[in-house]
Amino acid sequence: MKMQPTQFHERIVSIDVLRGFAVLGILIMNIQSFAMISAAYLNPTAYGNLTGANRWVWILSHVFADTKFWTIFSLLFGAGIVLFTERLKAKGINSIALHYRRILWLLIFGLMHAYLLWSGDILVAYSVCGLLTVLFRNLKPKSLLWIGIAFFSVSSLLYLLSGFSMPFWPEESLYGLKETWLPSEETIRHQLEALRGSWISQMEVRVPDSLSMQTYIFFYNTGWRTFGLMLIGMGLYKLGILSARKSTGFYIRMALIALLVGFPLVLLGVVNNFNHEFSLDYSFFLGSQFNYWGSLGVSLGYVAIMMLVVKACKNGWIVKSLKAVGQMAFTNYLMQTIICTFIFYGHGLGFFGKIERTGQILIVLPVWTFQMIVSPVWLKYFKYGPFEWLWRSLTYWKLQPMKK
Repeated sequence: MKMQPTQFHERIVSIDVLRGFAVLGILIMNIQSFAMISAAYLNPTAYGNLTGANRWVWILSHVFADTKFWTIFSLLFGAGIVLFTERLKAKGINSIALHYRRILWLLIFGLMHAYLLWSGDILVAYSVCGLLTVLFRNLKPKSLLWIGIAFFSVSSLLYLLSGFSMPFWPEESLYGLKETWLPSEETIRHQLEALRGSWISQMEVRVPDSLSMQTYIFFYNTGWRTFGLMLIGMGLYKLGILSARKSTGFYIRMALIALLVGFPLVLLGVVNNFNHEFSLDYSFFLGSQFNYWGSLGVSLGYVAIMMLVVKACKNGWIVKSLKAVGQMAFTNYLMQTIICTFIFYGHGLGFFGKIERTGQILIVLPVWTFQMIVSPVWLKYFKYGPFEWLWRSLTYWKLQPMKK
């Protein structure tokens, strides 16, 4: 049978809308990574002003955005694997072979993104986890949810065990972690000079940071978390939750329960971390777990709210715009990197380390506006976003028709 990518009439509106919501929201946190030294993402006291409006920007970003949109992305990636393989299987196509080809191309894109543009890339983690999560695709929804939670828990366990064992660490390990959490003036100066410099000089920071993301951080945090969330996403998709098939009452209850569990946990973490003055021994380990688990609840609450939005105003402008952004999520994610690295890095305007958190949010808003306007206009004339078209063409090993 001839292999063809998913056609527009086959797309699930709610998943596209949710994906668009996630790709826009993830910039709230990513902008900090684009604009400031890497430690400032985890520890707000490591760099920049944290008083007045800047303090509130960090608090609100942390409570409403930190890892929440990444969580939704991971859930959707897992759901997408089931959706992709089921549709191919129904057409009599070897879905596993095509899935692995698709994932391996994503890995290549991710490596290029990480080492050529920005070390905060998540595509490499998605592709590596996607190689394994597909093996779980035929499990029942409840099994996927429980196994997903189990994998999700591993990173939390590793953090807690590491925190309790910290008094017994060798000095060199402690020094390395201290530099990650609260870097010295020399380390800060090195990052500022490198990322404000030429594209080549940026490699001094980007390459080791990318290696760290794809090794130590992946095996300690990102891998377990992403893998678990993908399995949970598979289960939620099979239950019909991500395709807006449940009743309005179900989504209202889901939103209330998830948010009433998630937000208090996150807020408790904020209070505790400020009370401990973001000390390494508390905030890196136990202090991080409030948001780790709270973000899962908040994200599921967001999912429920977006399903309600889709059910209530399927033909509204906001739904149509988010749907278009979601259909071009790959392109929009990479475009955020291209735009922001041009603004902050030395090959562009060179504002790295110079714009406070309040100013960073003011950059997020026009990027959102640009993508919400351009995406629907682009899809009026073309079937895919440019990077989606390239990815599909490589996956199916045939140039796909671009114009409508």
